[in-house]
Amino acid sequence: MDHLLSLASILATATSLLANQAVPVTYTHGSTGYDVSFPQCGGGYPAGAFGIVGVNGGYPFVHYNPCLADEVAHSPHAALYINTGYDPLYTQVDGQHTMPECLTTSAIVKGSPDQKAAWAVGCSEALRSMAYAASQGVSKPRGWWLDVETENSWSSTDLSLNQFTIQGIVDTLHRTTSAVGIYSTGYQWHTIVGSLPVSGVRANWVATGNLAAEGARARCGTGFSGAPVWLVQYIEGGFDTNYAC
Repeated sequence: MDHLLSLASILATATSLLANQAVPVTYTHGSTGYDVSFPQCGGGYPAGAFGIVGVNGGYPFVHYNPCLADEVAHSPHAALYINTGYDPLYTQVDGQHTMPECLTTSAIVKGSPDQKAAWAVGCSEALRSMAYAASQGVSKPRGWWLDVETENSWSSTDLSLNQFTIQGIVDTLHRTTSAVGIYSTGYQWHTIVGSLPVSGVRANWVATGNLAAEGARARCGTGFSGAPVWLVQYIEGGFDTNYAC
């Protein structure tokens, strides 16, 4: 189900969010939690020491998780994650994609016109996701994670556009919290941004597919972006389970 928010609503809820600092996320070493999103709508919830809930419906812009409020309510110490991506379509200021506020702010970003526009895309992905979360009563998550995966749209010819998009998200989320991390794998991260740096990333959350819990613990250390690994994901009981490093 798509949930479209008016620009006025987005700006109002985002402004409210900026006035309320999120509580920083903390994870106890050795504890386990889980992540859920729109595919788990209407189903049961796993048990865990913490939860991470997806804001979007698999893609940035337009698509949102209709069960966000209920999933957060059933998730202890809930943090949020947002889907990310870059596409030239996303640079349109059409009431659904790039926001005028972000386009204006991008003028002070150092880069080419296309890179500035990509930064504005990221800023808009962050603000629209923040606003949707706030509209569902989730204004103070325990932190924010960026889902950076190759299955979403990215530039294959200019990786700097992907880098600037991600940087725009991180910079915008830093208005409310210092707890901003990246969910990805080494292969996907380097396919999307290459060796280009993204500043302000506090932690990495490593996706491992069907890796067992024992193998997940071995993935702790320094992550794909150079930030420390806080979480390692694995599958248990049909749910995405996450080991806290």
